[in-house]
Amino acid sequence: MDKLRKALSGRETIGEEEEERGNIITQTEDTPLLRVIDSSSLSWSTRVKGFAICFGLGFLFSIMGSAFLFLPRGLILFAVFYTLGNILAISSTCFLMGPVNQCKKMFAKTRVIATIVMFLSLIMTLVAAFVLHKKALALLMVVIQFLAMTWYSLSYIPYARDAAKKCFASCIDV
Repeated sequence: MDKLRKALSGRETIGEEEEERGNIITQTEDTPLLRVIDSSSLSWSTRVKGFAICFGLGFLFSIMGSAFLFLPRGLILFAVFYTLGNILAISSTCFLMGPVNQCKKMFAKTRVIATIVMFLSLIMTLVAAFVLHKKALALLMVVIQFLAMTWYSLSYIPYARDAAKKCFASCIDV
């Protein structure tokens, strides 16, 4: 758990008092002033619980969406619940690394396109379901949403995107 905490905070050591408050203060080399990296008042255990609850609800909403496919207006319900599940799952990591740090990582050079496509597909899924009432478009947006989320998630694993490209290329070359 400590390794996860260190990786998300970007620090090597965390003092007990700072850890309990959730505040991590460092002194940077370029400025002599102390800088607050994470000014959340949540303790680490509260953050982990918030992450687990938010991610669990996101997973539950996605599963519920799949179950709604068998209902009369199921495709629209599926699109809505699947999208809400993805939004909850993405926002769950805000508990671990904070919203500002997460936004910085989401819009980093390596994943900015995947992030934009993911957000556009999330929005377009809801627009297709509620405004346009187009089931086929909503389903297409869910597929694009899934692919964008997968590509976005792979960007956090070293060399995973390269492996996925090679795997896909080998499937097409057959």
